[in-house]
Amino acid sequence: MPNYLGIDYGEKRVGLSHGDELGFAFALEAATETDPEARFARIGAEIARRRVAAIVVGYPLRMDGSRSKTTDAVDAFADELARRFGLPVHKWDETLSSAAAEEALGRRKPRSPQERRAQARTGELDSKSAQIILQGFLDRHHGAGLLPPDDPDA
Repeated sequence: MPNYLGIDYGEKRVGLSHGDELGFAFALEAATETDPEARFARIGAEIARRRVAAIVVGYPLRMDGSRSKTTDAVDAFADELARRFGLPVHKWDETLSSAAAEEALGRRKPRSPQERRAQARTGELDSKSAQIILQGFLDRHHGAGLLPPDDPDA
């Protein structure tokens, strides 16, 4: 089984996860650099270090399956990943991944805007979301013995 990099895209932070040869996803440190080029460099370093063969990006759809306000931004980001790194990029529905990540981390709601910003700055929630997204992809495609789809949007 190839190694995968899972991504939960955000304008300010990019959550990262790694899927190993056994089919398990693990959260990595998020790319929290303020400069977008630095975030791409961080993603490239993870791809090289973990010998990633494909990327799985969380795809923001609404509960009814329609496109959300950030879908276009994720499409552009996924296209840029494919262009820069020459790897297949799979888009995977990320519906409720942030809520699941909050629950998995056992977090309580922030009591103030300052506390919310402090929690967000670490990128821990973003990377936990990336782990949940990637694990869903791995479970669907590898848990059932399926190969990744030829269609990168599947």
